[in-house]
This record gives sequence, C-alpha cells and structure tokens, in this order.
Amino acid sequence: MNISGFTLVRNGSKFDYPYLESVRSLLPAVDELIINVGKGEDETLSQVRKFAEEEGQGRVKYFESSWPLENPRKKQGGLILSEQTNLALERCSGDWCIYLQADEVVHESDLPILQSALVAAHSDLRVEGLLFDYLHFYGSYGVIQQTRSSYRREVRAIRRNSGAKSAGDAQSFRKADGTKLKVLSSGARIFHYGWVRSPDAMREKTFFMDQLYHGAANPEVGSLPFTGQNYRYKRIWGLRKFEGSHPSVMSERIEKKGWNWDLKASPLEWSWIDIFKVILDSFEHLTGLRLFEYRSYREVR
Repeated sequence: MNISGFTLVRNGSKFDYPYLESVRSLLPAVDELIINVGKGEDETLSQVRKFAEEEGQGRVKYFESSWPLENPRKKQGGLILSEQTNLALERCSGDWCIYLQADEVVHESDLPILQSALVAAHSDLRVEGLLFDYLHFYGSYGVIQQTRSSYRREVRAIRRNSGAKSAGDAQSFRKADGTKLKVLSSGARIFHYGWVRSPDAMREKTFFMDQLYHGAANPEVGSLPFTGQNYRYKRIWGLRKFEGSHPSVMSERIEKKGWNWDLKASPLEWSWIDIFKVILDSFEHLTGLRLFEYRSYREVR
C-alpha cells in the first residue's frame, strides 16, 4: 500500500501560514508529497523548493499554478480552492491520499494511529475515506474553540480509486455524482491554526479570502473586510484553555510568536443566538451527541 500526501499554498509567508510545519508533519506518513504552489507575491515557492531539496528525501514534488483571480465566476464560494486542491490530487499515485490545508498540522504521536487506520481501511473495500478529529486554535496557541460553531471532524484521507474529488471550498470531498464518501474514523487529530497568526496578518488574509468567497475588491486604506471585523480576536462562547502538547514541528513558531492576546482579559462578546449554542453544547457535553450536525460523509458501521 502506497500513500500520497497533497496540499496547496499561495502567499503562505505573506499571510503567515504554518505551511512548512504542515508539510513537515505529513512527510513521515507518506511515500510521496505533492505541493501545489500558487503564483503569489512572496517567497513561498523558494521556501517549498528549499524544503524539497533539504528535507524532502526525494519524496516531495511541487509545481506552480496560476489562480484565476480575475474570473468573477470562480470568485464565489471558494471554488478556486477545490479546483487547486484537485490539481494536486490528480498528481498523486498512491493507493490512499492524505490531504492537509496549509494551516493544518498532524501531531507526531498520531502517526502510528493513522498508519493503523489506513491498514484497516485498505482491507475493507467499503471504506472510501478516513475522518480526522479537529482541534481549532483561536487567537493564541493556548486557546481552542470547542463549540458547534466549529466542525469536529472532517475527511482528510481518501482512497484514490474511489473517484473522490475536493468539492466546494475544499472543506471536504465528494464523488463525481456528489455522493458522500463512506468513511471510518482514523482516531488521528488535525491541529488547525487558521485563527492563530498576528492580527495584521489575520486582517490581510481575511481580505484575500473575501475575494475567493464573495468577489470583494482589494482593500482600501482604513476599510473593513467584506465579513466585517471577524478577523479581530475576541472572547466568544466556546473558547477553552488548551492543556495538551502541540506537534513538535510547531515549537519554533510558537516560541517566536510576536503578538499577545489574553483570553481572560478580553471582554465577553455575546449575542442572543449564543443562548442556543449554550443549550446544544451543554447537551453534547453530557451525551457526546451533536444535534443537527452537518456531515459531508457517511460513517461505515
């Protein structure tokens, strides 16, 4: 059984993505690693090239792609992201393909768990994908968001001959006819750092993502992103102190963190809709069941 890894990144340095940490965490688990580097305005391509030459052990393949940012039809709903993801997937040759986004990292202690899950799934021809559990960090490396506002699990490994493709904004995978994949839980975790970067980088990244989802124009001086001030870290319902350990590849980045956000010192921001979150989250905490949960997959029993 051969395993491929694949990912994509554009302006990873400019927007302060942990893209090198991401590929470093995935490399030990795969026989080949495919990286789609979007043409941008920073040194991401040269950093990926350096990683491939110095750390890739001959297993890293990368290519550069142009994103159709001038096409208004593509700048809706994050469609560009799934299209670019599929360009990397098409170059994979493994029996199974593991996908990480540029702000997702695997913990080294979970690699044996993942390997065992892949072996078990490979022998069960019903299984077309594997689920990963998510830890969503917010504002600080010591804070996680645990609420129904953040997804608990997602498909991040697929059987290549299942015909699965990245769909929508690359959040998950579907078959060509839109069918959900039949999956098992891998037991492995994804450490998601999409909301942990300097506030300035978070703001600039938000402006760019607005373009991909809403076709919004480039920012003017003093303007707000299309989605408002959601880039600004604030104390919201569902934030908890993180008690565990981070992947070792994140150690240097965490040590060099150049900003400070104190959860306890921030005022609680509350809205009436949070009442429903409290009720549903409390039920989930007591029972382990998440009511009305959207799932982009079908679990195999």
